[in-house]
Amino acid sequence: MAEEQRKIPTSKIRRASKFARTGLKVGTNYVKHYSRKLVQPDLDREVLDSKNAEEIYQTLSELKGSALKVAQMLSMDKGVLPKAYSERFLHAQYNAPALSGPLIAKTFRQYFGANPKAIFDEFSMEAAHAASIGQVHRAKKEGEDLAVKIQYPGVGASVISDLKLVRPIARRMFGWKDKDLDEYFQEVQARLVEETDYELELERSQFLSERCAELDNLVFPTYYPEYCAERVITMSWLEGMHLDAFLATNPSQAIRDQVGQALWDFYNFQVHQLKMMHADAHPGNFLFQEEGKVGVLDFGCVKEIPEAFYQSYFRLLNPAILEDEAALLESCYAAGILLPDDSEEEIALYMGIFKDALLLVVRPFHQPQFDFGDDAYFEEIYTYGEKMGRDPALRQSRQPRGDKDGLYMNRAYFGLFSILNKLKARVETRRYMPTF
Repeated sequence: MAEEQRKIPTSKIRRASKFARTGLKVGTNYVKHYSRKLVQPDLDREVLDSKNAEEIYQTLSELKGSALKVAQMLSMDKGVLPKAYSERFLHAQYNAPALSGPLIAKTFRQYFGANPKAIFDEFSMEAAHAASIGQVHRAKKEGEDLAVKIQYPGVGASVISDLKLVRPIARRMFGWKDKDLDEYFQEVQARLVEETDYELELERSQFLSERCAELDNLVFPTYYPEYCAERVITMSWLEGMHLDAFLATNPSQAIRDQVGQALWDFYNFQVHQLKMMHADAHPGNFLFQEEGKVGVLDFGCVKEIPEAFYQSYFRLLNPAILEDEAALLESCYAAGILLPDDSEEEIALYMGIFKDALLLVVRPFHQPQFDFGDDAYFEEIYTYGEKMGRDPALRQSRQPRGDKDGLYMNRAYFGLFSILNKLKARVETRRYMPTF
């Protein structure tokens, strides 16, 4: 566990100032780097990236909340950030700096009127895990091992102001106009605000874990509402390993396949049967057990799926649509890939790009079983993404494409595919999928 943190900047001014100071440090690093490059033309950019990644990560770790959550999300997207950034931000998934004991005790006094050691039979003041929104402590009550998740102070109140600080960066990165950013930022803001609402999380955790209990090889904690509050959730302690530790045990292919199938079934059952889903598919939210079971830890980020979006999104998985130009065109408009004021040249451009991308992405869905250990398939996806990122016509585009409801759906499937690739799992992909 990283060194404990004794306080979090909570006011808008202090958080904005922290962002600004970090921006100055990063700018200074750029000036120094390019000054040196004048006399050392072969100077490696990796040193600059490493310095800046460390500066930014330290700031985000201190601020926590939505700022650190964005770093966590970006660390999952291979190719979006330079390697130094993605590797450093990866720590946000497992090992962010924890808050000190006095701050934890203060939170308990606020919501329960007593210190945690007066409420539980045993309570460890040292965090077992710390991430972007909160941290987890071990406890005992009447012989039951418990996990007590405690939200960082000020996180809920800072979501909107933090996103306002991030917004100009996104505008510069993608070249979008403010009005085009609005609906996407509203979607991100809505999910982040929900993630800080632990009462809503408790409700969803109980609902989804009960509905998914019928699925094989999944384990869910039991929740204890009497020890939950606006910023505290108490549940039974789940044993298991994070993904890298699990893989280090060299599990058999049969166990890898079993674990991969459990995750596939978990996501597709939610999407197609419940029309809502655990939308934060990063490895830190799962625990893997040697016998091939998966513990699901966190239902903070849940996406409810509107029926109209569901129909337009999954219609595109039908293999027949790729052979029907008129149906594909109609679906592209429905999904927001094509816009009403697109020119004929833009229609041809985006239809071609989308069709090529769709042929790649839907490949696992069009086979009875798919080997997610096929690194060539993932390299094909990343190579295509990099090619599109360099395309001059796309770089000149000033409008986002795709329905805002697809943001978290796409992220969840991307995260799922990434975990399955690490597992080298072979999965029966038609389970819980709609028939075409």
